[in-house]
Amino acid sequence: MSTTPPSSASASRIVLITGGSRGLGRNAALHLARRGVDSVITYRSRADEAQAVVDEIRGLGAHAAALQLDTGDSASFPAFAEALRGALRQHWQRDRIDHLVNNAGIGAHASIAETTEAQFDELMRVHLKGPFFLTQTLLPLIRDGGSILNVSSGLARFALPGYGAYATMKGGVEVMSRYMAKEFGARGIRVNTLAPGAIETDFGHGAVRDNAEVNRMVASVTALGRAGLPDDIGPVVASLLADDNHWITAQRIEASGGMFV
Repeated sequence: MSTTPPSSASASRIVLITGGSRGLGRNAALHLARRGVDSVITYRSRADEAQAVVDEIRGLGAHAAALQLDTGDSASFPAFAEALRGALRQHWQRDRIDHLVNNAGIGAHASIAETTEAQFDELMRVHLKGPFFLTQTLLPLIRDGGSILNVSSGLARFALPGYGAYATMKGGVEVMSRYMAKEFGARGIRVNTLAPGAIETDFGHGAVRDNAEVNRMVASVTALGRAGLPDDIGPVVASLLADDNHWITAQRIEASGGMFV
């Protein structure tokens, strides 16, 4: 489930992208590969999807590995950290990553009146508890001077009925990012939040991509006049991780095309 790069790869920058086997995580990994950044991507159950992304990254001249991870299962994080250490030693002859992108997520659509405790708890485990404790677990594996990017949502700024529980978790992510930036700054690790708007992916059962009515509604409230595409987000991730942005930390960057401005 991974590739073995030549010895020169030991000098490459390496990013760990949770949920990198599909959607925005995949797109980010590909854009980073075009800039010469290697990736460790995680997948929850579809090893075949992850391998396809690894192959695409190889085709762009970068190197990659794929590891299984359920970000909703914090008890598995110590074992995941060991698996990551093994992958770094085996494929890069390294013991540190440069960047962590907490991207993995799930969707849920229900009014607050109809949201169940089970739905709330699952969203909390995947979107808030997971990134909090995964970052805590992986801190020893992030090099000094590296960076962390936590993915939020435009829904943490504007409100659409049916996303109250999901947006609540993303609001927590944004606060968490600021505290991480403050606490990890002594190691030169910068931490930012990326908040995408509505994007045409399979997230949320592909509603923005596949439902013409939803797509038109999104376009009508977006300054740039259309729904977002994965290629609108991947370059932003790559840019925020680049050394050119080494002085940006504790910030929320929204990439929504101007939704609800």
